Amino acid sequence: MTTTETVFVVDDDLSVREALSSLIRSVGFQVQTFSSAVEFLQYPRPACVSCLVLDVRMPGLSGLDLQGEFSRSGDPIPIIFITGHGDIPMAVRAIKAGAVEFLAKPFRDDDLLEAIRHALERDRASRSEAAELSEVRSKYATLTGREREVIVFMVKGMLNKQAAAELGVSEMTVKVHRHNIMQKMKVRSLPDLVRMMEKVNTG
Repeated sequence: MTTTETVFVVDDDLSVREALSSLIRSVGFQVQTFSSAVEFLQYPRPACVSCLVLDVRMPGLSGLDLQGEFSRSGDPIPIIFITGHGDIPMAVRAIKAGAVEFLAKPFRDDDLLEAIRHALERDRASRSEAAELSEVRSKYATLTGREREVIVFMVKGMLNKQAAAELGVSEMTVKVHRHNIMQKMKVRSLPDLVRMMEKVNTG
C-alpha cells in the first residue's frame, strides 16, 4: 500500500524516532521525524492528511505545550501522545484537549497503528468538511444583497407572499429571486438549501 498521508513523529529520543519511523513505514505511511516541538513548529507542514505522534515530556516545549500551541493557532492536527512518564491527570488533560489517544510506553505496535489510522481518518473527515464548507461559502458569496434577504425567509419556510410582504416587493419578484438562489447555490430542493445554510451559519 502506498499513500500520501503523512505521520509526523516528535520525540527527543533518536532510537524511539527510528523505531517508530520503521514501524509506521512498514504499513505504507509516509513519516517525518523531529527531535523537538520547536523543530516541528518551524517545519512548513504540507496541506495533506496527517497526524502527529508526540512524546509528552521533552526538553523545552513539552508535548502538551505543543498541543496548546495548535489549539491557539487554529491549526489543529490529530495528536497521539506517547509517554514513559504518564499519569491519569495528564492523560485526561490531553484527551480533553482533543488528543486521539494517550499511549504509555511500552505499548503494542498494533495499538499505535490503530490509533494512527483513527487519527488519519479524523483528519481526512475534517479536511473534507472544511472543503465542503469553503465551497458553500463561495456559492453564497455570489448572491446579491436582496437574494441573501430572500434566502433567510426560504430557510424559515415562509411562503413567497409572506416574504414579499416583509420585503415590500411583489410575489413574482420573490419567485425570481428564489429561482436565482437555487441556481447559484446549485441545489434542487429546499431541504438541501436548508442543510447547506446550516453549514454556513455554524461553520
